[in-house]
Amino acid sequence: MSSHDHLVIFLHGLGASGAQLIPLASSWRAGLPSARFAAPDAPMHHWRGHQWFSTEGNPLDPAKVTTARKAFDGLMKDIVRREGFADAHDRIAFVGVSQGAIVALNAVASGRWKVGALVSFAGLLPPQPISPASKGTPALLVHGQADKTIPPAASTLAAAQLGAAGFQVELVIEPGVGHRISSAGAQKALSFLKKSLL
Repeated sequence: MSSHDHLVIFLHGLGASGAQLIPLASSWRAGLPSARFAAPDAPMHHWRGHQWFSTEGNPLDPAKVTTARKAFDGLMKDIVRREGFADAHDRIAFVGVSQGAIVALNAVASGRWKVGALVSFAGLLPPQPISPASKGTPALLVHGQADKTIPPAASTLAAAQLGAAGFQVELVIEPGVGHRISSAGAQKALSFLKKSLL
């Protein structure tokens, strides 16, 4: 059993690394004092760092995300076991940005991961059947109105799809924000996690 009550797993974007999300974790420590934080590197190599799935050809091809499921699930299981949460998935939160948000949304929407909370920054939900198995996982989708990489309509659509499947979803579209995590968005996510996990 972990000495901490919750586990927050950060999932970075394309060509990045887990280390780049450590400052966000540090800024949340005071607000989530009972949580452990993990920020792994994605399992696939990318010329700038790491990636969760290949973006060769059509980067939004759902088959690419499906192909990456085994590696994602294996890495998550290792972290969850190491941190002492193997029997407490309801006390885990996935926090993903961009490509990390895509795999997090896929993991929950497919019913593979029934976690305690999901935060997606600038993500999208690949076309897929949504399983009601994980509908107990509350989700927060935050997206910049000025995002030129993944349009904000992607989060609006994902929120509608999850909502139709019975998920409790909050959607925040931030005016003037591009493809990034804003300080206001990070604060919103922290408030959401405090409410969802505690």
